[in-house]
Amino acid sequence: MTQSLEIKPIGIVVGGRTEATDDHWSGSAIIRLSRDFPLEVVRGLEEFSHLLVVWHFHEASPSDVALHARSPRNNPRWPATGTFVHRNHRRPNQLAQSFPRLLKVVGLDLHVTDLDAIDGTPVYDLGPYFAEMGPRGEVREPKWPAEMLSDYWGEAQN
Repeated sequence: MTQSLEIKPIGIVVGGRTEATDDHWSGSAIIRLSRDFPLEVVRGLEEFSHLLVVWHFHEASPSDVALHARSPRNNPRWPATGTFVHRNHRRPNQLAQSFPRLLKVVGLDLHVTDLDAIDGTPVYDLGPYFAEMGPRGEVREPKWPAEMLSDYWGEAQN
């Protein structure tokens, strides 16, 4: 293995959801970049529709990491799969990436929708989503992710 990497947050999620749950993530929030950055770090960003955002599951405990195969959401209908098949906080570095829609840029505040991180989440990196750097060729996956995530972006039930 290589040496470890120490990184510092570049910003924080403000607003949006306050509790992490499995589904119903639609809604808006702000990614507030550090005020230590000059305004020019976001110049041109408003021309893009989506961002790639790397963030940390900051409310998860290192004891939540699960280095074994298990059924997604503990549902026995879905096959037991390894840690790197899941996209949740039980990963070794408890990092995630999301592709929110960028609504507008106001100073160092990036107004977004469909960000599946909660209020207070540290953001470690971001950039525009380039379609040309997305997946090449046919994308394939088993059937269970579509079933599991059918309500992921749906509206919350009150």
